Amino acid sequence: MASALFGRLVRLSARASPLGPSSTPGRTVTPYRSAVSSSSGAILPKPKKTPFGLMRIALVVVPFLYVGTQISKNFAALLEEHDIFVPEDDDDDD
Repeated sequence: MASALFGRLVRLSARASPLGPSSTPGRTVTPYRSAVSSSSGAILPKPKKTPFGLMRIALVVVPFLYVGTQISKNFAALLEEHDIFVPEDDDDDD
């Protein structure tokens, strides 16, 4: 009796979720669909579309690019100020 119950529990827990891999504590799982039709052959409805996707990407990327540029510029000035790295002036007047 106990072994049959344990076997059924193992089979049920090993079954794959239709939304993706099973979640474990401490991990965030993003649901995804790999199928476009159901088991009966019907086409599944379109997934929800996130509005303003490109605008959201731009609102995240542009400020972080700007901050990264400022950090790099300040660090390069610090390196030059302490003579750690000074670019050579190439004069090609020959």
